[in-house]
Amino acid sequence: MFVNEICLAANPFIDAYTGSDFLGKLIFIALFSLSICSWVIIIHKTWMTYCARKESIQIHRAFEMQRSNPLNLECEHLVEKKSINPFLDLYLVMKKHTLEILKKNRRFGMQNENEGDSKISYMSQSDIDFVQSHLMSSVANQTKFLEKNLFILSTVVSLAPFLGLLGTVWGILTTFADLQSQTGGGAHNAVLGGISLALATTVLGLIDAIPALIGYNYLKNNVRDFQIDMERFSNELLASVEMHYRKVDVQ
Repeated sequence: MFVNEICLAANPFIDAYTGSDFLGKLIFIALFSLSICSWVIIIHKTWMTYCARKESIQIHRAFEMQRSNPLNLECEHLVEKKSINPFLDLYLVMKKHTLEILKKNRRFGMQNENEGDSKISYMSQSDIDFVQSHLMSSVANQTKFLEKNLFILSTVVSLAPFLGLLGTVWGILTTFADLQSQTGGGAHNAVLGGISLALATTVLGLIDAIPALIGYNYLKNNVRDFQIDMERFSNELLASVEMHYRKVDVQ
């Protein structure tokens, strides 16, 4: 009985599709395609941000334990996993450019004057700013990657109701056209078929737009919060590097 009720509840959309003309069927197919596309993006992006947060928490905890020696974090096994880990990418960017600067400073003799400290190299404030600029660029790239294809959801929010409205107008237009050419029972069936097409496309347009709007706002807010977390972690990386490798200005 319950299954029969479900089938009967779905029949109006099926009847409206089968009873519509070529343009009406195209509108139905477009609305169904937009719905599938939006749900795929919502599920994929939600899972992606969840995995990114989960992996990044592990990197942050590992860095907290290794804060006394920020350039020796064991992360080779995480690199081989090839998972979505923005915090790991930020750490690798910091490590790469910090090591390059320390190597350059050591090569050109930017070390203490004492003979015993000749192998020690330091970073100036401009070097710290250089690393910071690369970290901020990496944060921007990670944010752009997480927001990729979200514009499709905003497009569905705007396009789906217009397609539904197009189906509504087309259904009413075909209804009046059939009324002029038919009389009696045929006219009655034409009215029902046109109204069915008009109402079904309107409902489908709203069914497409509402989840897309909710998913878009949720994902944008989620990515924005994660961007703040990435900026905070970048500041922690810079603070640790500056604490260990910046040259003291005191004579």
